[in-house]
Formats: sequence, C-alpha cells, structure tokens
Amino acid sequence: MALLHKFKQDGENYIIDINSGSIHLVDDLVYNLLEENELPALEVLIERFERDYNKNDIVEAYEELQSLIEEEVLYSKDYFEDRITKDKSKSFIKALCLNVVHDCNFKCKYCFADEGEYKGKRQIMSVEVGKKAIDFVIEHSGPRRNIEVDLFGGEPLLAFDKIVEIIAYAREVEKKHNKNIRFTMTTNAMLLDDETFKYVDKELGNLVLSIDGRKEVNDKVRVNYGNSGTYDAILPKIKAAVQKRDPKKQYYVRGTFTRNNLDFYEDVMHLAELGFKEISVEPVVLPKEHELSLKEEDLPIIFDQYDKLYAEMLKRAKGNDAFSFYHFNIDVNGGPCIYKRISGCGAGHEYAAITPEGDIYPCHQFVGNEKFKMGNIFNGEMRNDIGEEFKEATIYQKPKCRKCWARFYCSGGCQANNYNFNGDIHEPYELGCELQKKRIECAIALKTRLSQV
Repeated sequence: MALLHKFKQDGENYIIDINSGSIHLVDDLVYNLLEENELPALEVLIERFERDYNKNDIVEAYEELQSLIEEEVLYSKDYFEDRITKDKSKSFIKALCLNVVHDCNFKCKYCFADEGEYKGKRQIMSVEVGKKAIDFVIEHSGPRRNIEVDLFGGEPLLAFDKIVEIIAYAREVEKKHNKNIRFTMTTNAMLLDDETFKYVDKELGNLVLSIDGRKEVNDKVRVNYGNSGTYDAILPKIKAAVQKRDPKKQYYVRGTFTRNNLDFYEDVMHLAELGFKEISVEPVVLPKEHELSLKEEDLPIIFDQYDKLYAEMLKRAKGNDAFSFYHFNIDVNGGPCIYKRISGCGAGHEYAAITPEGDIYPCHQFVGNEKFKMGNIFNGEMRNDIGEEFKEATIYQKPKCRKCWARFYCSGGCQANNYNFNGDIHEPYELGCELQKKRIECAIALKTRLSQV
C-alpha cells in the first residue's frame, strides 16, 4: 500500500504524505529519490542517481528526508483505522434532504430524479409531513446543536407556500430544543421573483442556482416542457439573485457538464465573465449507455480542462476577477474531521432524505429504491440495519479505496454512485474516482501555490 503520492502540476513537483496529509513542494532531486512505499537506502540512491546529481547533494537531501520521516510527515502510519473500525458509538443525524416536491417545471435531459418524479408520482409535500420531518431530525440529532436541512426537488419553489410554513415551524421548535437549523436550497430559478427572493435570502444559509454555462450548452439539455431552452429566462433571475444576495451568506451557480460539452472550461469561464464568484460545474453521472454519459476515453480531454482551469484561477487569484471553483475547495492545512474523511457524507446514518410521503432513505439519490427504504416518519420505525451498513462502509471496508492515495480526500466516493454502477456501496464508481483524483491534484497544487504568494 502506497504511503506517498507523487504528481506534477504546471512544471512543479508535489509529494503528498497520504496518512498525515502533509504536502511537500520539492525539487527534481527529492522527487526522484522518493518512492511511494519507502525511502531506499542511501547506497542504492547514490548508485541509481550519481550520474544525474552530485553525490553530496544526494547525501544532503537524504538526510533531510530522514528528518521528515522521523517527524512523521513522510511515510507516516495510519493511526485511524483501529479507532474507526472499533467505533461502536451511536450516530446522530446532522443533515436532512427534504424532498419538498417530486415535480419539476423543467425536463433536463440528464436528470437523475426522473424529471422530479423519482420513479414514482408527481406530488408536493404537505405541511404536515414537513413539520413531522423537522420533528424527526430534531429527535434523531441527539446532542448535535447544528442541523442542516436542504430543500430539494424536482424544483422546490413549486412548493414555496409549503416551504414558508415548514421553515416557520422549524424556527419555532428549534428554540425549544436548543437547535440551530440552517436551510439550503437548490433551484433552477425559474420561479425566483422579487418577493420569493427576499424570503429565501433571509432564511437560507446557502442558495444553489442551476445553470449549465454557455447558452448553446444550457439550452441543449436544460429545457422546459415545450423543449425550449431556458437560458434567456433564468439568467436574469440568477444574476439578480446573486447581486442582491446578502454578502454574509453563501451561494453557488451550479452547472453540469456532459459529453455534449467536454470543453466545460469554457462554461466555467462564461459564468466567471458574467460576474459570478462562486461557481460549480460538475460531471454528469449517468448509465454508461446514455448518450450524455462520460466515457473513459473522455478522461484526457476532461483532465486538460481541469489543468486549464487551475492555470486560469492561479492567474486571477489576486485580482478582482478571481473566483472560487467548488471542486477545488480543499483545506490543505487540516480539512474535515477524520470521521468525515473516512466515512464521507454520512448517508444513511448522519444524513437522510425524506420524501413527500414521509418515507426515509439514506440520501436523495436512493429515493424510489425500495431496498433502501429505511422507514417512515409517521410510524416511528427505522431499519437500523441499513444505517449500520452505511456507517460501516468506510474506506477501510472498500478494498480498492484502501490502496488509493486519495482515500482521505474522497472518503470512498458517493455511496449512491457506487451502488448504481456496481450494485455495491463498497465498490467505487471508477470513472468518478479518476475525475476526483485529478481535481484533488489541481486543488492541492492551487492552494499550495497561492500560499506562497
């Protein structure tokens, strides 16, 4: 099992100590001396490299590397596995995906949610179900004070009147239970008029606004029920929302790239030129046979797009035209807690989704799959075996992840993607893994370079 990961980005050499997370920007000599599993003996290195480097330089570099090994920032051990695998503590829900509506006013061609129906029927969550869902998450949050509730769809603003009542109820009961409920929403913005925006700006901690970039790209896939493109209708609403958004609160403009726009760098740049500072353009995840799905042969093109994005963000970093790209947001100094690094999003035991009928699933991407139905908020029963299965599905229970250098960054990948592609939450979605590893390298290189400026 590798203990180091080596990669090059924009002519620079990077070494990641996998277990400690230490990042080292090194010269060619050190890069060549280091192997992924161990530092070879000095005599071996001298014999191997004395024709390329001065012997004294090799000896000096070797001694410095030995010091870093002693400090446990190179070839460090994994001190977490024993603690995590023996952890039998109870899980508490910290985040809820509230599917307030199984319906949508768009029919995006890549939608995983079956145009909002989730392989079921079109319906809007009642206020009764919404209130009961708030009670449910408070009851199951245990000692956690902070709870996040994502208002999701379909298109959640189709249920705006219900949302207002549900949030009002949450504001009332959170005080009684000493909780802090933070609401978020993902919307296509079509129904985001001035009155609606004033409300969501006040109540939502994060607002995600969906648009796929350039007009010609967006209008091929994000269409209405008349099969017409939506760019001209939604862009003014999204721009107005971002301009009026409370600067203390989060927002993202979020797009999806498919096989139609492998040059998605241009879509990121288009959104940046429109003045958006918080941007996310994410790879589509679709069955292999779908015409818009990404293929293995597309990887070199996609990697090149990430490289171009890295270079552009580095160039703009200190200027007024700088922007943030969601998938390059990595905290190289610490990152999330070790439990999140090892277990991921917490689907099924720290995170759950609730449908308009009150059914409980591990996350929104499992909705409609009866195998993963955990219960219903009205009968008070929960299938603990599903929650335990997800809790135990850490990187240590995924054979391929155990050997992967990126395991503490991706946490074993999306459980839903793993299951949908391989029929097993323990078997990673390999195309997604390759994309994730490339993004991590770019993100680490970007943060490292910016820390030097």
